[in-house]
Amino acid sequence: MKLDLIIKNANVLTLDENRPAASAVGIWHGRIVGVDGEIEGLSARRVVDAAGATLIPGFHDVHNHMATYGQQLQEIDASGFTEADQLYDAVAAVAAAEPGREWITGSGYDQTRLGGHPEREKLDMASGGRKVMFIHRTCHMLAASTAVFERIGAMSPDFPVAPGGFIERDGQGVPTGLVAEQAMTPFRNLRKPFSEADLVTALGLASDRFLSEGLTSVAEAGIGDSPLVGSSPVELAAYQRGHETNKIRVRTQLMVAMDNFHEITTASVDDYHLGLDLGMRSGFGNERLSLGPLKVFTDGALMSRTASMTENFCGHDHAGVMQFGEAELRDIAISAHRGGWQLAVHAIGDNAVDVALDMIQAATESKPRTDPRHRIEHASVVRPDQMSRFVELGIIPSPQGRFVYEIGDGVAEVIGAGRLPWTYRHRSFLEAGLVVPGGSDRPVVQGAPLKALQSMVERTTSSGAEFNLHEGVGALEALKSYTMHSAYASREEGSKGRIKERFLADLVLLDADPTTVDAKDIGKISVLATLVGGTAEYDPHGLFAC
Repeated sequence: MKLDLIIKNANVLTLDENRPAASAVGIWHGRIVGVDGEIEGLSARRVVDAAGATLIPGFHDVHNHMATYGQQLQEIDASGFTEADQLYDAVAAVAAAEPGREWITGSGYDQTRLGGHPEREKLDMASGGRKVMFIHRTCHMLAASTAVFERIGAMSPDFPVAPGGFIERDGQGVPTGLVAEQAMTPFRNLRKPFSEADLVTALGLASDRFLSEGLTSVAEAGIGDSPLVGSSPVELAAYQRGHETNKIRVRTQLMVAMDNFHEITTASVDDYHLGLDLGMRSGFGNERLSLGPLKVFTDGALMSRTASMTENFCGHDHAGVMQFGEAELRDIAISAHRGGWQLAVHAIGDNAVDVALDMIQAATESKPRTDPRHRIEHASVVRPDQMSRFVELGIIPSPQGRFVYEIGDGVAEVIGAGRLPWTYRHRSFLEAGLVVPGGSDRPVVQGAPLKALQSMVERTTSSGAEFNLHEGVGALEALKSYTMHSAYASREEGSKGRIKERFLADLVLLDADPTTVDAKDIGKISVLATLVGGTAEYDPHGLFAC
């Protein structure tokens, strides 16, 4: 037997408890044949000397917004702006460079850094009256120009606002430019649906960036027709086309947004009435492209103060919002569970977590099912009394480690000292015996896994403040989150997340070992190469060139 590839002289972190370290890996037909003695005496068409570099399983991000991120790579990136004038200047520059352009769009702004949200009239001045729309870094708010408000009739104080959303207006009822949650739907719909060709371009750009960061697979957290996520009612076609044309070169699992569920006709014994046509559900697809959980929304976000809390936000007279009624959410959860779906329930505030726990309990009690692995996405504020329910119900919490660094300062301000210890947990979940996968929620924050690993270990904010050091984990535990635990959360632990016989040859070669360098240096580690199915999809130094 002649292998396709042998990588030798590597510091191999297998994450296989039976053989945690190795120095050589053999690959054949896209899968790992074995390590060290298991491949002794075998030859290969190609042998690569890693010269002591560290080889790990490919990173797997269980919660990102791939299409949105790819689209934003083509827009104004406001994530680095620290003054409002920088945003307005960027709009003016695009308007001057492209005088015939109808839309000027951007994303990633943070009102806590700018000193406030972008103002409608100032967007008008900067753009010369064009349609301008900026999405907040949380994706739960946006700011728009007058031309956008006029296009949908929202300048009028009588414009109807969907429950769970708001349009900010001044004392005279004139919109300031800020729109949040469900009220964003008509604004975002002005640019939807995106064409298949535009989506494939965006997905290709995102895929290229992912590979350069060591990501070999990702989960898209919501496709289809949805006011908050999703780019097109036929979005799955763009992902399929992207893989067919090799524009998407990372393995992709797709969550379906709950808005796409509808009444379907089933046999009475099937006992569910909501779903997708043809009975498609979690698990449909192949190792390159598959359907994952149903994405269910409950509340908003902490930075926008729209997360649903049991007590008011600090300095405010409200406790956030629920985007949907509890009865509606429970009905969707029960039908999805009975229909064979894995649930991924967005719940950030502690009240929303209560609702998510109740939904999942009602669903699992309605029809016992072996190992459903339902998840709560973000699980940002979890009280001590809620922890036992996660364990009892077998729920996987899906937090984002990088949130601590990038938005921790703002979150601490709105949460307050009393609730801060419950926020952005990690070690508490592990100590309770739960699996904690790695995800970014990109483009809400940077999505590079190595930076996220550093944040999981250090637990400091961008200002240098400590943020719940008791929730920090070791570097090896952080690495397991983005590999083996992410594979488990995506129901793919039998083929991903470890370097062992018969597993997919999804590998990352690093110039340093993230489990031994100083924590402050984890995010500085360079990705030397990224292999998907044994093929070097990112290889800037030509290490795997024939």
